[in-house]
Amino acid sequence: MDRTTTTRGWTVVLAGLGINLALGVLYAWSIVAKSLIAEWGWTVGSASLPYAIAVGVFAISMVFAGRAQDRLGPRDVASLGGALTGLGMIVASLAGPDNGMPIVIGFGVMAGVGIGLGYAAATPAAVKWFPPARKGFITGVVVSGFGLASVYIAPLTQVLLGTYGIPSTFRFLGIGFLVATVGLAQLLANPPAGYVPAAAPARTAGGGTRLAAASGAVAPVLTDPSESKDFDWREMVRTRQFALLWLMYAFAAFAGLMIIGHMAKIVALQLSGADLGFVLVGVLAVGNAAGRVVAGIASDRIGGIRTMFIVFVLQAGLMALLWVSGTVGMLVPVAALVGFCYGANLSLFPSTTAGYFGTKNLGANYGLVFTAWGVGGVFGSMTAGSIVDSTGSYALAYAAAAGLCLLAAGLTFATKPPAPAAIVAEPVDQLKAA
Repeated sequence: MDRTTTTRGWTVVLAGLGINLALGVLYAWSIVAKSLIAEWGWTVGSASLPYAIAVGVFAISMVFAGRAQDRLGPRDVASLGGALTGLGMIVASLAGPDNGMPIVIGFGVMAGVGIGLGYAAATPAAVKWFPPARKGFITGVVVSGFGLASVYIAPLTQVLLGTYGIPSTFRFLGIGFLVATVGLAQLLANPPAGYVPAAAPARTAGGGTRLAAASGAVAPVLTDPSESKDFDWREMVRTRQFALLWLMYAFAAFAGLMIIGHMAKIVALQLSGADLGFVLVGVLAVGNAAGRVVAGIASDRIGGIRTMFIVFVLQAGLMALLWVSGTVGMLVPVAALVGFCYGANLSLFPSTTAGYFGTKNLGANYGLVFTAWGVGGVFGSMTAGSIVDSTGSYALAYAAAAGLCLLAAGLTFATKPPAPAAIVAEPVDQLKAA
């Protein structure tokens, strides 16, 4: 891999990071929801609806966006995603106290689709530029932007809401995100056909290691038995590993997205009405971003499934701690760790999908795995909203989330890599040491 290629790969990584920093507006929804409840009289359940729809639409669109990215390349897909996200926020700005449908359509449907398109295009493009041994780290860097977004979006949204009101806040954010995402999308690109990252440690048929072919070589070198075959989506969905990954992702997402979508309301209930929602959303976002990078590095070293087990068990314990968090000093570190665990999952599942099923069809394959995130997120947010409206407390929601996380931890013991296909050794003279 020459210096030009290395620079191109990191340009794609940073562009994907920047796009996700804008698309992460989804994680600041609790700030908007709190204003809808306080200023427009919405219930907790109704204020959760646009967010839940956006999560579900985001997940479903990832399937089609992933396939489009694999076939058409990331630039066009991300550009369309950025445009839809920005325009959706602008449509949401047409809402009023007696007409919330523009928010449902604009934020829930249009922005949901746009976020899915942009998110689907960024990670697979970046991963393909680097050796599989670094797939966890690269994935973590790219998706960390999505988690970190709330650090600036939450306080910015709080200021805009206080100064200009709900409609103008949607309008300003929409214009800004449209310009930023479409511009950064022009920097995304897949590697050329036949490209193999240089200096990737590779396992030979005899069990030893050798260097991957130089950049541009057409003979791929296998780096791991589980990567000896590139599964297409039809092959992947018939495997036991797909079902197990899907279930674990759904259970973990239920807990994570439930807290993210309700954090401002949790603060109001458990801290006696303290107006610190945007602070806790920002704290959660820092943990979210850190979890993606740290978990990516850990998965490269000890394996994705082992890392998942640790994260799921910690996530279950944190649900119990949230139940008794009644002070700022206790809620802040718990919120940061909840974000850490949630972000870790957003790094572990795409990198594990790549490791189990290959990178050639990663966009479509991870899109299907990602539908679990949408299902978990929709049920997590709506279940929590219904529980709070009926009981005035999140206690039952925390208990349900903790139970699902422990179930996910148990499933890790049944999750093993797919059986490797036969490794066909390439003639040594076709390979060049990097």
